[in-house]
Amino acid sequence: MNGLVRFLLNGLAVLLTGYLLQSGVHVEHYGYALLVVIVLAIVNAIVKPILVIFTIPITVVTLGLFLMVINAGMILLVDYFVAGFEVDGFWWALGFSIILSIFNSMITDFTKEKRN
Repeated sequence: MNGLVRFLLNGLAVLLTGYLLQSGVHVEHYGYALLVVIVLAIVNAIVKPILVIFTIPITVVTLGLFLMVINAGMILLVDYFVAGFEVDGFWWALGFSIILSIFNSMITDFTKEKRN
């Protein structure tokens, strides 16, 4: 049940992030936001680890900041695959990934199981 709640909240986070960045990121409706969450999870599970491994030297030199570029690239890749989700460029994708990461951090804290 916790996974379903996180999935629905992540869809809401994508929709809200698109609303906050509405001049550069366009999400047509909640259904497309949920599709973005699914495709982004698949891309992050398959493509991102390969890119991270190949870019270890530049990531070390930039003290990890290049990972933000990889995150923006993942958003642009999702933009390519999902029809109802549009990002107008790299900088919008970078802003989208930063804001979405903040929302995902809050969702993780919100849905974390409490230990006694």
